[in-house]
Amino acid sequence: MRILIIGCGRVGAGLAETMILRGHQVTIIDKDPLAFERLGSGFKGQKVVGVGFDRDVLIQAGIQRADALAAVTASDEANAVTARLAREIFHVPRVVARLYDKRQAEIYERLGLETIAPTAWGINRIADLLLRSELDVVFNLGSGQVDLVEAEVPPLLAGKAVSELTLWGEIHVVAITRAGKTFLPTQGATLRQGDLVHLAVVSASMDRLRGMLGQ
Repeated sequence: MRILIIGCGRVGAGLAETMILRGHQVTIIDKDPLAFERLGSGFKGQKVVGVGFDRDVLIQAGIQRADALAAVTASDEANAVTARLAREIFHVPRVVARLYDKRQAEIYERLGLETIAPTAWGINRIADLLLRSELDVVFNLGSGQVDLVEAEVPPLLAGKAVSELTLWGEIHVVAITRAGKTFLPTQGATLRQGDLVHLAVVSASMDRLRGMLGQ
């Protein structure tokens, strides 16, 4: 994947190095050239000096070809503006913004932006959000007999009840994330396209789950 990171602070630098280690192409933008010293001399990505929400800087950094963007500067306003530009103007498929202000985060989540809390947990969680595929195993329970899985609700299940994704003793929906909010659903709750469902799945039933999701 081609990943664009705005801000080379502690989180931005850590995220850039994580993405490089995972084999992705990384371009990182910061208005302060000295910020790139956090990356070390062995950094194999591209560095661009400039303001992250400047359209010309974004184009120079290759946003038109980017598969994902993370806005992780120290400014909530800059992160929000950059994220909205990326999603609404350049149509970057996966966009994540770090916002410190909880109230701002809630507003932008209602607008459909994925937001994240700062520091160490944020580095790994942003990586997971940027790289999430249609069906991701995020944790194994026991000796691997049960997986915790995340999946986006496909169009074929939009408007269906949670029970449509339940096989007793094999597949259970344990939570749903919708517009940045996570809740525990009932069996009668309605699924919506774009929901992220969190499921507990017996490993032997993974192919059955893929079939139910139309994958």
